[in-house]
Amino acid sequence: MQNLRKILEKTFVIDMEHHAAIGSTNDRAIECAAFERVKLPLLILADCQTAGRGRGSNRWWTGPGSLAFSLLIRPELAGTVGTPACGGCVGWVFQPVQEESPDAVGIPACGPRRSGLVSLAAGVAVVEALASWVPGHEIGIHWPNDVMLDGRKLAGILIEVLSDGKLVIGIGINTNNTVTDAPEEVRPRVVTLRDVTGRSHDHVELLIAILTQIQRQFAELALSPESVAARTHELCLQRGKRLQIVQGEKQIEGRCLGIAADGALLLEIDGQPRAVYSGVVTLVGG
Repeated sequence: MQNLRKILEKTFVIDMEHHAAIGSTNDRAIECAAFERVKLPLLILADCQTAGRGRGSNRWWTGPGSLAFSLLIRPELAGTVGTPACGGCVGWVFQPVQEESPDAVGIPACGPRRSGLVSLAAGVAVVEALASWVPGHEIGIHWPNDVMLDGRKLAGILIEVLSDGKLVIGIGINTNNTVTDAPEEVRPRVVTLRDVTGRSHDHVELLIAILTQIQRQFAELALSPESVAARTHELCLQRGKRLQIVQGEKQIEGRCLGIAADGALLLEIDGQPRAVYSGVVTLVGG
């Protein structure tokens, strides 16, 4: 990858590491967070990930030519306040919308309200940055952390909150790789920029565009989290579709109404809106 210096010159990143191959950029960012003199925001960039992680126990397919990176940032940069009491906000609750307060859509039982929007803000940034590369194609968001292109997964986002409040924002994008190299079981569900556009793309230019949008979306998140949620709602490709949410042994099913002001997924269940903050999402009948 050439001209990496341009990333430091043209974005908000203060320091960076570039690895030809690495297990996981998120894991490396977590290691760096323990260094006393680490300069933030720190970008960890890899040409190849051998153990890329997704949500839960999922693995992220990182084919040759894809783009994988992680940002290590302080919480205030992403508009979050304080350190989650639960060490990462894993204890989200499922609550109905209160009739007397339409905006009180199931506030998380722990952690800062804004932290639930960080992943969505990053998703918006990826969509806004890449839209000009794929004119005429449908690009948008699948809650909670996927960017979709023409109905298939283009990018995945993994947010990890550390014990001291720092955030690791991992992003994997199918750029110059090709679906033909993907495992057979993955091929029907993924898409790459190269396959759609018929050409390869400059990773440095892509990164500058994405990082510029991340800075913009995080600044907006700090000032007006509701506006970030509103933009996510506009980009949500699940609206109007029937979804199933699996939360451990519990299953929830309903028609997607979009994204709430605090980043929750809104489902219509038995004629009433309900807010969902976590779970594995699948399209019913899809």
